[in-house]
Amino acid sequence: MSSSRFVSRLIIFIIISTAIFTVGSIRLLPKSFDDASSDFMEAPAYQNGLECSVLAKNRLLLACDPSAVHIAMTLDPAYLRGTVSAVHSILKHTSCPENIFFHFIATGSSQGSLAKTLSSVFPSLSFKVYTFDETMVKNLISSSIRQALDSPLNYARSYLSEILSSCVSRVIYLDSDVIVVDDIQKLWKITLSGSRTIGAPEYCHANFTKYFTDQFWSDRKLSSVFDSKTPCYFNTGVMVIDLDRWREGDYTRKIENWMKIQKEDKRIYELGSLPPFLLVFGGEIEAIDHQWNQHGLGGDNVVSSCRSLHPGPVSLIHWSGKGKPWVRLDDGKPCPIDYLWAPYDLHKSQRQYLQYNQELEIL
Repeated sequence: MSSSRFVSRLIIFIIISTAIFTVGSIRLLPKSFDDASSDFMEAPAYQNGLECSVLAKNRLLLACDPSAVHIAMTLDPAYLRGTVSAVHSILKHTSCPENIFFHFIATGSSQGSLAKTLSSVFPSLSFKVYTFDETMVKNLISSSIRQALDSPLNYARSYLSEILSSCVSRVIYLDSDVIVVDDIQKLWKITLSGSRTIGAPEYCHANFTKYFTDQFWSDRKLSSVFDSKTPCYFNTGVMVIDLDRWREGDYTRKIENWMKIQKEDKRIYELGSLPPFLLVFGGEIEAIDHQWNQHGLGGDNVVSSCRSLHPGPVSLIHWSGKGKPWVRLDDGKPCPIDYLWAPYDLHKSQRQYLQYNQELEIL
């Protein structure tokens, strides 16, 4: 290896080491990285710190325990590598990993194999896999500017109140292309004031009008939905949701009504599942600190379009957009920010990366 190449890799390693911190959970070494039945290595075993409350060990009981941290994510074979990395990052940085329950939503055809993979990678993980009936939404989906946004599973977030058990009253929804570098309990404990149903980082400097077509804004009957509101853009890849309030407000039906207008009447937006959320909740969400969704990092893989983190504290990093870090790293054309994702990657293709880290530790 040339000295210049080694130095550049060393700098990257230092950046990763200083950017990613840990909190007080007890961490054990991985048992094995040699499970040939899986494409992934087994994750380290994470245990609660001494300050954590003791919750039910029975997974069925924990699934309904309001004292647990409930996280919902979709399980898509195309994004499984991202989901595994996201879960890994959450467990690594929380002080009470055994008090987290994951609710995964998958389509029937892939549910069994995906659940088996999760159990193999995270033997002690408390989770349940739910089947998402694609027919609920398939006829409501209209084409968008990106084919990936047309996947029925992309709309599962609109049906969490119906998919998850009725005993689950609150949940954090996360996209699969995130990593969490802070204690997820901080996000869980955020208060949804008044009658707020959703909490998310809000971006009021963004041009809100661009998320809808001229047809929408020229139709006073439709655009009046924002009268008396000050709507701001929010990204639906990170949301704290009060499911009880969602059920009471029947918000799934309200989202579907906007999708029906888009599908059957007139084209009022170009993106996938985001605009209906903005139409229903815009101007009425609990604004959460931006550190909990540093999004937009999946820009096109061109040097000029690689994005860096915004100034300020960072708790969650989100590769929303076309470019995914695992794809760019495998292609040998990563953006600098992708090196912050790599340490959480448990795919066996990352053996070389792990071996390199060990070499640096020897130095």
